[in-house]
Amino acid sequence: MLTVDNLYAGYGLSEVLIGTSLTVNQGTVVALIGPNGAGKTTTMRAISGLLKPTRGEVRIDGMQVQGMDASRIAKLGLSHAPEGRKVFGPLSVEDNLLLGAYSRLPKFFGFHGKAAGDLERVFDLFPRLKERRRQSAGTLSGGEQQMLAIGRALMANPKVMLMDEPSMGLAPVIVEEVFTIIRRLKESGITLLLVEQIARRALEVADYAYVMERGRIVVEGKPSELKKDERVLAAYLGDVAVAG
Repeated sequence: MLTVDNLYAGYGLSEVLIGTSLTVNQGTVVALIGPNGAGKTTTMRAISGLLKPTRGEVRIDGMQVQGMDASRIAKLGLSHAPEGRKVFGPLSVEDNLLLGAYSRLPKFFGFHGKAAGDLERVFDLFPRLKERRRQSAGTLSGGEQQMLAIGRALMANPKVMLMDEPSMGLAPVIVEEVFTIIRRLKESGITLLLVEQIARRALEVADYAYVMERGRIVVEGKPSELKKDERVLAAYLGDVAVAG
């Protein structure tokens, strides 16, 4: 479904990704973990078109998308819930969600009608958002804004979803709520690439995982295997969360 092969990308003269390769098969949740500055968010940005790779390939359903604009990649079925949530504060919760569906629905006739069913599915998943559908997104709590960012990405009805640091800055009780949602998405058969600062929690929900250091994948395998790897245990599975 999503294949990244020998990807290089960076900012200006600074190259962050150095031959990154990973695969996310249809209907699976894949975790990408690693220390601060490893290149995880850069990987997500290069996949979704927010950053242009300098070398390598990104394929969605076999189609090469590297170098395409982010809007075109979104139309091909990829959605991105970014680090830091990036909601549109002045707009209502509902309008933020509707923006998520914009790339795949008719722009003039029938947009709201066809988006209504998707809205209800998101509201079923996030009842709190339904309660606040007319409220400005900027007035929501951090946890509610994270739910909104995930819901907006789901409104695209994506083939593949990228979720970057969903627990960042959230209280433990809200982190638990977010991971309950991720489990429900997994049960629904979503194809998901998850970057998460709390490595232990990421491995609990993932079918497969990659460990990134300094722009390269250094370890990969099933979570059950990584939990036995002494290097992974020492670096990532202690009590301290790994920054993303």
